[in-house]
Amino acid sequence: MGRTDITHTAVLQAIEEFDRLGRDTFLQKYGFRPARSYFLVHEGRHYDSKAIFGAAHGFLPGLAPLRPDNFSGGAQHAARLLRELGFTVVGEDHDPVEAEPLPVLSSLSHDELVRLVSRLKVSRANGAPALHQPITLLWAMGRALRGEDRLLSWSETEAAVRALVERHGVRGERPRVDYPVAALSRAGLWALPAHQDAVPTAHGDAGLRRWFAGNQPVGGLSEPVYERLRRFGETRLAVLEVVLGTYFVGLDCEPLLRDVGLFVEDLGLGEVDPAVVRAAQYELLCARAEGQEAGSRGRRVERIVNNPIRLASARMAVLYRSEGNCEHVHCGGQPNDVTDAGQPILEVDHIVEITRGGRDHPSQMAALCPNCHAVKTRGSTREAMRDVLLASTRERHDRLMGGADAGPGGGDS
Repeated sequence: MGRTDITHTAVLQAIEEFDRLGRDTFLQKYGFRPARSYFLVHEGRHYDSKAIFGAAHGFLPGLAPLRPDNFSGGAQHAARLLRELGFTVVGEDHDPVEAEPLPVLSSLSHDELVRLVSRLKVSRANGAPALHQPITLLWAMGRALRGEDRLLSWSETEAAVRALVERHGVRGERPRVDYPVAALSRAGLWALPAHQDAVPTAHGDAGLRRWFAGNQPVGGLSEPVYERLRRFGETRLAVLEVVLGTYFVGLDCEPLLRDVGLFVEDLGLGEVDPAVVRAAQYELLCARAEGQEAGSRGRRVERIVNNPIRLASARMAVLYRSEGNCEHVHCGGQPNDVTDAGQPILEVDHIVEITRGGRDHPSQMAALCPNCHAVKTRGSTREAMRDVLLASTRERHDRLMGGADAGPGGGDS
């Protein structure tokens, strides 16, 4: 049994089951005796570390819980693995068991983060999900993208998030910041380092308010979450898609995304694994775009200008393919300047508009400099230019995909 078998998320699921069943029933279900040597500490409560670890194994896809006789290294081995996942483990004297410092990102994968975000426990008093937590998370994501301080004083966090909830909380959310921060902390996404084991649950009213007012906790995204969102564009995009697709259905998110610095042009590709060849990275982005396209075809954002949904996945793939250059083969010369974020000044546009049957797919989209974009949009030669762009972008697309088909429906109109 290796360290990578168990995930941070699986342990949290086991803890949740322990709380729901109670200690005696939980231990009986999994066949464990009460712990005597090592206890996992989470939110101020003590848990039998070996039993939690064994149960967590059963929350992994296709795997069964570990029984007591499945452990090769005993309780000490389970305690060490739990520490490596970022949890606090204490001995029978309740003193912390020392552990080696965790390397950045060691305890949270791309998939784990996406799963955590998709399972936020938000209030649904009116049927639709409340937006406190999603707004707080998007604000912190924007800060991570810009490389701003991970941890902030409570007064700064409260002022910034309160203003966003007041502007964008369109489902009757009260401008409370203590609730979403407590909930995100419980979900494993937020850190309050000086109070991590004492954060109250996100319930009640006066007691929660008093705790935050009295402690004024410094906090922000947990370090693994912050680093992954800061460094990897693919993770930022996936998390953004989950947040918008899960909690903001039917809402116009553009004003909020612009406020927090997460609108499409702000996202950036971030780092690319050097082991992933260029074609593989492009194929990955195209696959994500195809999945999103299938789910959003024909849907429209509810707003005054009833524009079809534009997909960040496809736009990112096009920018990646362009390598920062205008994709019109007869471009007269794009500006040498860059945006404030240091990105080339390029517009990603649908060669055939969606209203005329075009697709949200990279094979039918092009990155254009401002001059070429203007010609394509309103120039007298735009129809001829459209034919050229369709052929040239399809050629680049096929070359990067190794000649693979662009997905259901292909790329031809």
